[in-house]
Amino acid sequence: MTRLEDHFDVVRVNGLSWIDIKDPDREALNTLGEIYHFHDLNIEDCLSKIQLPKIDRYEDHAFIILHFPTQESDVPRPTQLCIFVGKDYVVTVHVGELEPLTDMFHRCKVDEKLRSSLMGNSSGFLVYRIIDVIVDDLLHPLMKVEGNLDDIEDLVFDENISISRRISYLRREITALRRILVPMRRIFAEVAKDAQRFSEEDISPQFNDVKDHIEKVLEAIDAAKETIDIYKDTDFVLNTEKTNKILAVLTIVFTLSIPATVVGQFYGMNVLLPGGIETGSWKFLGEYTTFIITILVSMVSAAIMSVYFYRHGWLRF
Repeated sequence: MTRLEDHFDVVRVNGLSWIDIKDPDREALNTLGEIYHFHDLNIEDCLSKIQLPKIDRYEDHAFIILHFPTQESDVPRPTQLCIFVGKDYVVTVHVGELEPLTDMFHRCKVDEKLRSSLMGNSSGFLVYRIIDVIVDDLLHPLMKVEGNLDDIEDLVFDENISISRRISYLRREITALRRILVPMRRIFAEVAKDAQRFSEEDISPQFNDVKDHIEKVLEAIDAAKETIDIYKDTDFVLNTEKTNKILAVLTIVFTLSIPATVVGQFYGMNVLLPGGIETGSWKFLGEYTTFIITILVSMVSAAIMSVYFYRHGWLRF
């Protein structure tokens, strides 16, 4: 008879076995399948990274797939956790690192008293503790999101700093978290029912507590989504207003320069004009009389336009 200890790290207490497998290979899962009579399709699901959350029920065990976020990069990525739960065993299989789970498994191996406390007397209770420790870890990405929201709130009204890119990155992070966590809400009630099958004691209060934690995290994520959408709209409005002010200033400057441009264009043409070189320059105000008259005409025209713009409120930014 194949012994589990020959192939896997096993934690035992009160006749209950817990096996945790990280980055599984087909040979190891086939060995487990022979021992516990797992379905071949469930073994294939454990080797795949793209399965949707689900529960498969069998007469003597249940197979559960859940997704949890891990911060492997700037954007949370889903890590798949597969759980086989029977009357006297729990098998957890995950591709990649689930630090709360692996840490809990290691502590159970080295501390007998803690092992009895965490694993309890039934596989259903152990499933609760596994999900609970991972759900509690969701507070870390949530705190990171809220910290980024506070930073953006302080910067969104600063005209000297552009935060459009930071807002876009945070929206992407929030969307990724929601995409991972929303399916968990739908499937969690079924997980609680299946875990209860393998526990003689009533563990519904414990699962209700975990469900409450998930709901609070989702509520916080939804609130963060609404907040970042508000900041995005605010940033767009402020940037549009800033752009309009710049365009208004440039338009006013260009408009006030039109009289000087027109006068300069006339005197730059090869035609006879009063005060021009061909007809003889004006001298009644000195050698630069023509230049002075040209400047005065341009300035008076610009001043008249400025008064007109001011009375209509176009110079008030």
